[in-house]
Amino acid sequence: MADAEALVRTLSGDDRESGLTSGDRAMLEYAVKLTIRPASITREDADRLRSAGFDDRGLHDICAVTAYYAFVNRIADGLGVELEPRFAPEDPDAGSDHSGS
Repeated sequence: MADAEALVRTLSGDDRESGLTSGDRAMLEYAVKLTIRPASITREDADRLRSAGFDDRGLHDICAVTAYYAFVNRIADGLGVELEPRFAPEDPDAGSDHSGS
């Protein structure tokens, strides 16, 4: 668990210094783009993942997991689900959108 927590702290800063592989970085860039600007995804984005070593199944899984998290966060936000205190943002003025999407 300590390793996972350290990775989260690192990724919360500058992920270029996180020691991620190029494949992990490509996956995260795709997930961020799919989350923030889904209509802008193109065949080139999929090709970047393939170039980073992902096959069609990997591409599907990355897309499905990203979409699932967006779906769950929108359901929670839409129903007014409050975060448990341990997951609350450190900055109480950060707003209620805890989804990052």
